[in-house]
Amino acid sequence: MTTTPPTPPSSSRTPSSARAHRTQAERRAQTRAALLDATIECLVELGYPRTSMQEICARAGVSKGAFQHHFASKSDLMASAVEHLTTRLQRRRAPEAKELPEGPDRIAAAIDLLWDSYSGTLATAAMELWIAARTDPELRSAIRPVDRALGRSTLELLTGLSGHLPEERMQTLFWLTVNLTRGLALDAELGGDPRRREQLLAEWKRIATLHFGE
Repeated sequence: MTTTPPTPPSSSRTPSSARAHRTQAERRAQTRAALLDATIECLVELGYPRTSMQEICARAGVSKGAFQHHFASKSDLMASAVEHLTTRLQRRRAPEAKELPEGPDRIAAAIDLLWDSYSGTLATAAMELWIAARTDPELRSAIRPVDRALGRSTLELLTGLSGHLPEERMQTLFWLTVNLTRGLALDAELGGDPRRREQLLAEWKRIATLHFGE
């Protein structure tokens, strides 16, 4: 009499299916990261007007159909790219933030940290998007909540590191520094004198240390 082989217990199939699921999730994450990185590259190298979905997909090595699985629109992709870059920079700077010196030098070191974070690639990419967002309501609505959320997260990090300052004064120091560094970053993009930027940043650190480092 022929007997039917017993069905393997479900637990014996679980590891294989779990591995397959993790591999699929990893592939999705890699595709998403590739699209975000390619978006930042295009914004910095080409500017927003010349950044097309075709160019982004070509640089990321994915099809336009794959893009549509990850992002609802070009505006959604742009906002996610800025968030992706900022989060990566924050993670890179987190160890440095924890090692800020104690005493009056702490405020000057924190300002340097913010300048490093809000200048360079991030400043260039964000500037391209904010200029475009002025006349693009869809892009503006996508960028604004991301910008606010990232500002809050950075402020929370610095507030935790500067426990001696009341929250209201910490917010004042933070927003003054962010707006100054954004202005200096714009000056850098427009080819301003780097020595002047260094002097202005040094003067702000001196003033901030005197005013907030009590």
